[in-house]
Amino acid sequence: MMRKRARSQNIKDEDRVVDPTKARERTMNRALKLLAAKPRSVRELRERLLEKTWTDSETVDGVITKLEEYKYLDDANFAKGAAEMKLRERAVGKHRLRQSLSSKKLDKETVDEAIEKAFESTPESEVIDRAIRKRLRLKGKPETREEAKKFYDHLLRQGFSYELISAKMREITAGKFDRDQDD
Repeated sequence: MMRKRARSQNIKDEDRVVDPTKARERTMNRALKLLAAKPRSVRELRERLLEKTWTDSETVDGVITKLEEYKYLDDANFAKGAAEMKLRERAVGKHRLRQSLSSKKLDKETVDEAIEKAFESTPESEVIDRAIRKRLRLKGKPETREEAKKFYDHLLRQGFSYELISAKMREITAGKFDRDQDD
């Protein structure tokens, strides 16, 4: 915290942009660099741009509007892509996926729509099957009540619903779960 305060007190003259055209250009360049590093939501980008002292909210809003016109910024596409990528990386349920997307500073409707679209192509029951097969490969079939509880808790932490986990756990204990199916 001390470091940040010291830096803001020692603002260089070149960082104080008076010319609005130059401020807009610098803000656009910074926005493009940030987006090149990784995709971001509109709110994430706005916060990062406003960190600099040489820009203001009016300039940032203008840059964001331009980026939306150029289709560089689109929260709906960003959320959909982030949700699909998360599902490809790891077998997670709707709850965990919602937490992940909410941390990207997206509004609730956009998050819900992205989750819905992500699970259209791969139903949650297929995703949980993938998680179960992986856990069975690593730990084997739960033999004791304690092992079954640990398995259940693991799936809960992955964000799957109680009902879905309970149904799958009944399949596993009854020996009806096909663990050799391809991932």
